[in-house]
Amino acid sequence: MHALIALWFGWVRDWGYLGVAFLMALESTIFPVPSEVVIPPAAYWAHQGKMSWLGVIIAGTIGSYLGSALSYWVARWMGRALVLLWGNKVGLSEEKLERAEKFLHRYETGGIFFARLLPVVRHLISLPAGLIRMNFAAFSAMTIAGSALWCSILAWYGWRIAERNPDLIDDPYKMVAAIKHESIGFVAAIVVLGTLYILTMKLTAPRENREQA
Repeated sequence: MHALIALWFGWVRDWGYLGVAFLMALESTIFPVPSEVVIPPAAYWAHQGKMSWLGVIIAGTIGSYLGSALSYWVARWMGRALVLLWGNKVGLSEEKLERAEKFLHRYETGGIFFARLLPVVRHLISLPAGLIRMNFAAFSAMTIAGSALWCSILAWYGWRIAERNPDLIDDPYKMVAAIKHESIGFVAAIVVLGTLYILTMKLTAPRENREQA
């Protein structure tokens, strides 16, 4: 993994916006590319004048959307059986897939938005969205909104950490660990907001729906 992280760092440095978009597209599929190894170093190099901060966010958002859209349509075309066949290889069991489908049936676009802000969940949420044939326009809108926010937050963290610890750019593994540590509070806040959203949806649902839940 350390060698892969160093390789991905190099792609961001050498390919610029294209490298950011490509790696974020992979990150939004089943490939284990952590966004923390893509956006923060790109933000650091933006601070050095090699890219622009806004350009990094736009490239990351475009890449995230393209990867998510690909996963959505693959799941929609392949169907449940093939998704489960390949999903088991990355820890997506039938039980988890069923729970995700029920979650999206219930919370729809709001569920997509919050899922895009959560590590691990963001990688796989497009698959159940495709399987339940969620409206693609709504899926796209929430994916773009959530991805843009996530990329903005990571870019801000990367900029701030690189300013305080510029030596971390020479140790990709330590930078990823620092970003993960710094973003714990943000992820916790998203979990709280997501919980409040779900609670509100349950309390405002028709009585028969609440009884079924």
